[in-house]
Amino acid sequence: MRTLLILESLYLFFFLTLLSTFPIALSRSHFDLERGDSISVEKKSDFITSPDNTFTCGFYGLGTNAYWLAIWFTNSRDKTVVWTANRDRPVNSKGSKATIRRDGAMVLTDVDGTVIWQTNTTTTDVAKAQFLNTGNLVLKGPKGEILWQSFDFPTDTLLPSLKFTKNTRLRSAMRKGSFESGYFNLYFGSDNVLRLISDSPDTSTTYWPNPDFTIYVNGRTNYNSSRIAVLDDMGRFLSSDQFRFNASDMGYGIKRRLTMDHDGNLRVYSLNNSTGLWAITWQALQQPCNVKGVCGKNAICVYAQEPKCTCPPGFEVSDPNDWNSGCKAKFDQLLLNSRRVKFVEIPHTDYYGFDLNTTTGVTLEACRDMCLNDFRCQGFSYRLLGQGFCFVKSALLNGYASPDFPASIYIKVPVNVETSKPDIFHASSLTCGSSEADIIVGSPSMYDFNSRRVRWVYIYSFVAAFGAVELMVISLGWWFLFRKHGVPASVEAGYRMISSQFRRYSYSELKKATNNFKEELGRGGSGIVYRGILSNRLVAVKRLGDIFQTQDEYFAEISTIGKINHMNLVRIWGFCSEKRHRMLVYEYLDNLSLDKHIFGSNFLEWKQRYAVALGTAKGLAYLHHECLEWVIHCDVKPENILLDTEFQPKIADFGLAKLSQREGPGSEFTRIRGTKGYMAPEWALNHPITAKVDVYGFGVVILEMVRG
Repeated sequence: MRTLLILESLYLFFFLTLLSTFPIALSRSHFDLERGDSISVEKKSDFITSPDNTFTCGFYGLGTNAYWLAIWFTNSRDKTVVWTANRDRPVNSKGSKATIRRDGAMVLTDVDGTVIWQTNTTTTDVAKAQFLNTGNLVLKGPKGEILWQSFDFPTDTLLPSLKFTKNTRLRSAMRKGSFESGYFNLYFGSDNVLRLISDSPDTSTTYWPNPDFTIYVNGRTNYNSSRIAVLDDMGRFLSSDQFRFNASDMGYGIKRRLTMDHDGNLRVYSLNNSTGLWAITWQALQQPCNVKGVCGKNAICVYAQEPKCTCPPGFEVSDPNDWNSGCKAKFDQLLLNSRRVKFVEIPHTDYYGFDLNTTTGVTLEACRDMCLNDFRCQGFSYRLLGQGFCFVKSALLNGYASPDFPASIYIKVPVNVETSKPDIFHASSLTCGSSEADIIVGSPSMYDFNSRRVRWVYIYSFVAAFGAVELMVISLGWWFLFRKHGVPASVEAGYRMISSQFRRYSYSELKKATNNFKEELGRGGSGIVYRGILSNRLVAVKRLGDIFQTQDEYFAEISTIGKINHMNLVRIWGFCSEKRHRMLVYEYLDNLSLDKHIFGSNFLEWKQRYAVALGTAKGLAYLHHECLEWVIHCDVKPENILLDTEFQPKIADFGLAKLSQREGPGSEFTRIRGTKGYMAPEWALNHPITAKVDVYGFGVVILEMVRG
């Protein structure tokens, strides 16, 4: 009995000892820091988490010896950082720590004790630091009042419930994978309008909302001076200037963030809890090259399959690892003050702003002489739209190239500088200089041109003569135009419009990529889909039927997809228009179309069926309500719902889509569209066609998913 009592006493002693040490082991992984507590960079276990474990606050390292006091998403794969205290001054990997001092301030010190960052609270009333489920790090008083909060000092990210006001600003990182402050900002301007601005060492330029339009045309108002905006938990963004949007996956239960990205675009990201990866569910600019200054001084932004930067002839990249530094001249800029210069033409290109003067009704030669006679001129832009428009440039900033831009930029360089023009719209990789340029040489006499330098005169003459012949014999002209270009001029205009977003492939490229159209993936009323490989990437190539039967569908599909972006809509990489050949190049989805999984033996599980139904509904909701145009798909069926590796659905085949302005009455369809069995009664009853026809088709798909 005595022995038993001794053993019980020992057990009790060890239990109490363990219990006394237990709070110490947990103190750094809880969500409170008391006065006097600190977090050390050397102890990997020193961090605090939000009560629901969504966010973590602690030291975040990059490289071998650079650390930041940061807040990040705990469950994201890359531990995505949403706030940093010392974004421009990293601390050492040894000896650095963050401490709640006795005077109430939270202080970050480096290895030598230098104060790198501290809160602006020096009141002794601070009781503790607390980390909230919203991702907000706060200092509280003894009664629970907030004396300081990280939400008042955001870096590049706006979290739901963070109120964005006139006193706050989101500033991008300098580059991907960096915390250093960059040049792009989201802020409320003095006119009460929420804006994006490029604030580089060279210039400050507002680029969103569209600076070419007035406040009201952009759908904003400047009458509300409260200047406040917020992203709520459902994915809705509301601003006092009447700007608002919804994330494409709007709804509760999804972790989101609004980030001012390093490329100058403002985006909403949604977290996939199962993979830890982020998906873009909204972005401010569909065309990334509309970001002013994204490529730096003298550089040109070109949108091929993705936006890229390139240098004009006579220039080279300043820093290959940082396009914000732009391009530098290969020559002494003082040489431009002499008349021994030439002008290198870059078609379909412009540099936004910095016009010394704007002149109308002038010839190309007169525009060139204006630049030649002004030592401040770096180049000029000239466009011929009924009459000549001349823009003389004092600086080459905000460069942008687009196939449908109706002008050329002429850059002034010394006559002895070797120049070449990059094939910016067709090159697989954009580098500085690859092919010969059209050059105009400046000289005292405006008529001192050789035959090569006046090539444009013959081009204009040929176009005029051709137009006259076409007017005289319109039918023959149409036939000739069709044989020469393969499509009518209106469709060619559409191709030029979307070429800034998609790549145009030749028929021979796609024939080789598909091994002479050997492996068929599926077929439907609009064409046959083949498996192919382009640039070591699997693609699906849809070969459309005869041009006279599918031309409208082809143009509608590429135009529609060019205007929308959603995680549940299939992405198109490019197209082919060559003679009678009409093809589309899509992303390849591993699990093919939904019909393969509901009419075959490898039937989807109930959880997968639910995910497919939900994703398809989100995609259709985006088409009907969220994108810039009101889109009716008109042919919702399992064959047009593709599945990726994780069986996430993507709606495809917009060739039967109907576009109209959301506010407009819309025009009636001229013929029945869709697939039997999925077509709503409106088609047969000749009733007005609305988005409900897609809902009907979606309902039939749901029934098939349930019944098989």
